[in-house]
Amino acid sequence: MKFVLRSAAILAIASFSAGASENIDGKPNVAKASQTVAQLCSACHGADGNSASPANPSIAGQPAEYITGQLMNFKGGVRNNPVMAGIAATLSSEDMRALGIFFSQQKPKGQVAKDPALALSGQKIYRGGNLSTGVPACAACHLPGGVGIPPRYPRIGGQYAEYVYAQLKAFKAGERGMDKEDKDANGKVMAQIAAKMSEREMQAVAQYVSGLR
Repeated sequence: MKFVLRSAAILAIASFSAGASENIDGKPNVAKASQTVAQLCSACHGADGNSASPANPSIAGQPAEYITGQLMNFKGGVRNNPVMAGIAATLSSEDMRALGIFFSQQKPKGQVAKDPALALSGQKIYRGGNLSTGVPACAACHLPGGVGIPPRYPRIGGQYAEYVYAQLKAFKAGERGMDKEDKDANGKVMAQIAAKMSEREMQAVAQYVSGLR
């Protein structure tokens, strides 16, 4: 899923960039990652990866490989977000791997579906898809509990409904998953799936996954 950081995080880039060098042994330094989180990530994603705002995704418990891959995508321009691109530019590959490990070790707090009736409709799509329009079951890739399948498919269970809906809209609009060099194969698949979903279906799925544990 998309990482969105508020402008407050930008102020930390300059002070952090000097210390974002690679480790001598080339191994991820998880202890250092906790410092990175405090300086760059916590303002938007929370100190433990549980965001306080639905505009920013909670990334606690997200597969390490997925987080690392998305940071690399931001740094390489595969995903377009100026703030995250600036943050990722200060990170080495080992820094990104360490951040992935750090957040994967945090416990997600989860959310509660705010619209039970809509969530029930979303459950049907999540589990069985929509045969008439060719929408596949979300559970096929994200699993029944929404925990995802590392490294390709992210955890979406317990994510903010608002954020999930925003990302589905971005995929549908071609704002995500349309990398011209085809470096984001999974994003391309999601764009194709979202293109077949109605607004109501996207909202319903978003409500359902927010309540998954």
